[in-house]
Amino acid sequence: MVIHALLAASLVLTSAPAAQAQIDCTRVKCLALTFDDGPGETTPALLKTLKQAGAKATFFLVGKQVERRPKIAKQVLAQGHAIGNHTYSHASLPTLLDDEIFTELESTQEIIEDATGRRPVMFRPPYGHTDDRVLAMAYQTELAQIMWTGTTLDWQLRDAKKIKAAVLRLAQRNGVILMHDTVPATVKAMPGIVKELKKRGYHLVTVSTLLRGKGPKSGESYF
Repeated sequence: MVIHALLAASLVLTSAPAAQAQIDCTRVKCLALTFDDGPGETTPALLKTLKQAGAKATFFLVGKQVERRPKIAKQVLAQGHAIGNHTYSHASLPTLLDDEIFTELESTQEIIEDATGRRPVMFRPPYGHTDDRVLAMAYQTELAQIMWTGTTLDWQLRDAKKIKAAVLRLAQRNGVILMHDTVPATVKAMPGIVKELKKRGYHLVTVSTLLRGKGPKSGESYF
């Protein structure tokens, strides 16, 4: 599952909610739904859907959005979801200097910790743009890089039926699906998505639960 290891002796940091820790993804069919770019105006509606379904997800938060909506960021964690760092300004990290990459990550760490009381152990690079320098900065900020096994391109589709079809097409055991809680059509599609995934036998878990105690490790990239 690990596609790149920057340093073999990294410290293991986990963030799986206690209830999720009881789910054994080696025995049951697990899937991680992940949401980038929030918290946004439509995030509370998504949280309501997930709560009603008893589903957990992972949210990669943008620093400047957390500054605007700290209460929503706190709500995400309070409901048992995992949170990750999605940089401060949603910049393409490989285009930046080392100290700029560090600032994008570290400032967001501080903002999220101030808002939620929890310092993330995971990050996702905007646009999926990454390289060895980015991973080096991730190690310095004690972050593991989380990619995905499939992306819905919901920001482009912007149609609930098409987004639902994309999720169901991409769903696979131990998969990680990329979506955005800032896309209204995605939030609209989620009740039907969750219902169908559960019907197909999936347990909707956080990325940390999916890793089964084998990560995330600072400076490594997963999926």
